[in-house]
Amino acid sequence: MKNANVTPRIDAGLFFLRLSGSLLLLWVHGLPKVLHFSAELARIEDPFGLGPWTSLLPAIAAEVICPIFIILGIGTRLACLPIIGVLLVAMLFVHPHWSIAEGQFGWLLLIMFATLAIAGPGNWRTGSLRKKEYRYGAG
Repeated sequence: MKNANVTPRIDAGLFFLRLSGSLLLLWVHGLPKVLHFSAELARIEDPFGLGPWTSLLPAIAAEVICPIFIILGIGTRLACLPIIGVLLVAMLFVHPHWSIAEGQFGWLLLIMFATLAIAGPGNWRTGSLRKKEYRYGAG
């Protein structure tokens, strides 16, 4: 028999993970890139030699647009992928010399968004209350 108290707790936990991880990423990394675009463009690392614009714009998309979708629970798994990609590039190519202690924020964000990519958004998301499930022809 399924425990009725488990699902609401899981949904609450996934909502908290979505909200806290996305707000941290948005506040600490995303908004500063947008608000100080010119300065960020001048100092952004370019690990693959593609140019600063090509390095900064995907980072902004991953750190500003994707967290908004994740907070709302819209396309959460898909929205986690660019974030995971940017974090992996940052941790493995831009800052490979960092110790675990120096890179702990990045690794923790990577763990959080990988967990959301695996688990999904949970039921506490935009649009989840409108969907009704119909089985066996019952309305």
